[in-house]
Amino acid sequence: MNRVQIRSSERALSVGTWLIVGGAMLYSVLTVTPLMAAHTPAEWRWTAPILPLVVDAAVVIVVRLDSVLARLGGHGGAWPVALRWMTGTMTLALNIGVSALAGDLVGVAVHSVAPLLLIVTAEAGLAYRRALTAAVLAVEARQRAEQDARERAAAEREENRLRAAREQREHEAAVAREQREHEAALAREEAERQDRIRREEVEQAEAAAREEREAAERREQIREQQQAERERLERQATQQRELEAQQQAERERREQAREQERIERERATLLAAGPPDEKLKEHRAREVVQAAFEAGLAVRVAAELTGWSVGWASARYQEHRDNSTANAPALTP
Repeated sequence: MNRVQIRSSERALSVGTWLIVGGAMLYSVLTVTPLMAAHTPAEWRWTAPILPLVVDAAVVIVVRLDSVLARLGGHGGAWPVALRWMTGTMTLALNIGVSALAGDLVGVAVHSVAPLLLIVTAEAGLAYRRALTAAVLAVEARQRAEQDARERAAAEREENRLRAAREQREHEAAVAREQREHEAALAREEAERQDRIRREEVEQAEAAAREEREAAERREQIREQQQAERERLERQATQQRELEAQQQAERERREQAREQERIERERATLLAAGPPDEKLKEHRAREVVQAAFEAGLAVRVAAELTGWSVGWASARYQEHRDNSTANAPALTP
């Protein structure tokens, strides 16, 4: 294992340790807070998360400083060991407190997983870091020894290079002879290879032409299928538009019928009132005259229904006739 691999292992150990510590801290806060809230006066229950956070902060201090001391090859003495075990024991007791008070052995076992894993990870991580530090020192010592060996080997290689150069010249002469024989053999092999390549090219060209014909047939089939699908979709769209147009016309016819019924009811209401005791106000009288005009009643009847004079009612009738003539559509020749 080289120095890079050791450093990579150290990083993996550090990341894994902090993941376990973070998960255990989060689990501890979520587990211990209800216990603290249940044993704290109501007005101070907002302080329930403080105790698990304090205990977990001590765990973070222990793990961080132990990793630094292990990397430097140092040892903190008995107090760090006591702090590690005290924080681990406190975390374990707080996590299993609710289940233990309830007599739930399964709950005790489940809630002890994270604290025990944290305790063992802290101890194992410290041992791993010390072992990795020792491995780094051993790698460095081995590298120094390898450097000395490389320097001695370089001197031997220089001597061997000079001897090899002499042997190389002798070898080159023999190789030149073999090269001429080899080139002749290569020429024969090249001729055979070119002939084989030409045959393969002819076969490939025939296969490509056959594949192109098949592809053209498939494209034609696909085009015909797509054309048929487009025509089917167009027929469906046309049918849908015609159906929607019929539905819209039917809705418009129903709305016109309802509107006409409403107008007829209003007109009947106006005309059913009978002659008034006194002359109607002008705007009301105009509405009655319009209803009488549209119902085809005589001017005299309209005058009686409004309490106004026949001349006034006749003038209103003439206005409605003029409006009807102006609004009538022009006849096209």
